[in-house]
Amino acid sequence: MSKSTVGAPGTPRRYLHSLWLLSARDLKVRYATSSLGYLWSVLDPLVMSAIYWFVFTQIFHRSVGEDPYIVFLIVALLPWVWFNSSVSDFTRAFRKDSRLVRSTAIPRSIWVNRIVLSKGIEFLLSLPVLVLFAVFSGATVSWSLLWFPVAMIMQVVLLVGLGLLVAPLCVLYVDLERTTALILRALFYASPVIYSFRDLPAPFHTIGAFNPLAGIFTLYRVGFFPELWEPMPVIVSAVMCVAILALGIWTFRALERPVLKEL
Repeated sequence: MSKSTVGAPGTPRRYLHSLWLLSARDLKVRYATSSLGYLWSVLDPLVMSAIYWFVFTQIFHRSVGEDPYIVFLIVALLPWVWFNSSVSDFTRAFRKDSRLVRSTAIPRSIWVNRIVLSKGIEFLLSLPVLVLFAVFSGATVSWSLLWFPVAMIMQVVLLVGLGLLVAPLCVLYVDLERTTALILRALFYASPVIYSFRDLPAPFHTIGAFNPLAGIFTLYRVGFFPELWEPMPVIVSAVMCVAILALGIWTFRALERPVLKEL
């Protein structure tokens, strides 16, 4: 079997089968070793949503976001948790299973893609929580909800690109693991999670559009809040997702051999 970097030509079925087995293994390990199991998929975004809802609606006068604010928060926090947990795991993708990475003949990109898939499944499993809050808070739903799967596709493209970029670099430069954690912490507040893209003041409006999460979160939200539709961040995000994927593929191909030597 070919050891192609990004995929093994002529063996997509075997690649997909291996990808599913590894992702299923990750999910089984995560849920089998925890007494709360599935609840962990929704507990983190729910707690975060509750904290921000309380702070911005009960303590301070909220001037950002839309009503119902709890739905506004959850619809962005769920994909944020998918993004944050995936990128965090990318930093350990190769070192965690270094023996398998060195010895198996499947393309090494699978160690990145299985993280995207397993965390994406957890994201899908958390969506019923969004539905429940939308129903009980009286949120309205429009045909713009059809943009939701488009947002998911864009996020997958972005995560795969980032994974192919971050995973090998963190093997060669160990300090990047902690640096990535700091960047993610700052990126949370730089992304329209507790506020919307249109809430950004003029000086930061254009800069904020170059955060690929801005357009992705806009697409997640427009099904519940159609007035948040902004074409500029969506278009910029789509271009950036593709560009990051291309950069990730190029970087992965260039660094695969040095990474295997380091492992």
